[in-house]
This record gives sequence, structure tokens and C-alpha cells, in this order.
Amino acid sequence: MNPVPLINHPCTVCCRPTSMWCSRCQAAWYCAPEHLQSDWPRHRKECVPATHAQNYNIIATPPPAEQQVIMVSAILFSPEEERPRIITVKCRPSQVPSQGMCPQPLDGQAESIVLTQGLNGEPLRFPLHLWYSPTALSRCAPINRAIYHITSGAAAKAWCGTVVVLKFNGSRRQGYSDAGSNDLPALSAYFLAYK
Repeated sequence: MNPVPLINHPCTVCCRPTSMWCSRCQAAWYCAPEHLQSDWPRHRKECVPATHAQNYNIIATPPPAEQQVIMVSAILFSPEEERPRIITVKCRPSQVPSQGMCPQPLDGQAESIVLTQGLNGEPLRFPLHLWYSPTALSRCAPINRAIYHITSGAAAKAWCGTVVVLKFNGSRRQGYSDAGSNDLPALSAYFLAYK
């Protein structure tokens, strides 16, 4: 899981990402006050106050934060493919405060199910979050061949449409970690038991 920084401006001196800048011109970015001091002989020649207002009590605030995007591995069950495969999904924090910072897939309108139990009813340390299209299940879209394959066709109900599975990073469900092939047995058991 690789979070993208909220503010990603390179330091003028060392090019590391930073959210601090020259409070006078707000055009030069520095990761440490020492870098501003060391660059001041050069920077002062180009440093022009951001506003010409005479109010020197203004506190510099950062620009609006860009929404954080997290890249995680997910399992894709595609109706057109025989086997599930690992994909990378861009996620964003939820806008619903009661759900904490749990991201949601960016693409399309989907509903979800959270699996908290694995094989033989054992609790999953990292619950699995299944995203699916409720309209695909009801409008008789093509049967999902990847799910059919991992259940050997023995599932009580045929799944239709695309299914994406994300893995929570803990039982509190506040974020995601990378899903992988080791999650397939619990998913297969769920698809077999679903009615």
C-alpha cells in the first residue's frame, strides 16, 4: 500500500516532497527551515511578496489539500475470465465519518459485503470487502466464469457481473492492505455458501 502525499511539492534544495514554503512569496518550497536559510542568498533575488497588503500578521496556510489516493492490490473476478486475477485499485478515503478512513473503489456505483468469517466459521483477521453490481445480479448478466471456476460450479447461486475483493488492514476496517491468492479459499467458501 503506497499512500500518495497530500501535498507533493519538491523542496527547492533537496527535492523531497514537502508541504512548507516561503511564507513571504509562497512560491518556493522547502522541507526544512535550514534549507530556506541556505537558499536565501539565491531566493531573495526572486522573492516577491505574494500580496502587496500591509498586513504582516497573516499566517501562511497551505493550499487546499489534494484528496489522498491509495493504491492497493485487489482480486478481480471478471465474468469473461476463467480465473481471478490480482489488480491494482485506486482508492480514496470515505466521505462518511462513521466509516473512518476506509477507502472505496473509485470506479462506478457498487454495493458491498464484508466477510468476517473464513473456512469453518473462523474469524478472519483481515476481513474481506466484496464489491459487486447489484443490477448485474438481478438483470441476468453473464455468469461470472472466474467464480464458477473456483467453486467448480457447485455454488448454490450463480454470481453475475464483475466482483472486486479488497482486504481490510485489520478487524477495525479503517483501511485496506493488499489482497492476494491466499484469500481465495475464504472467498470460495463464501461463494459456495451464498444463497
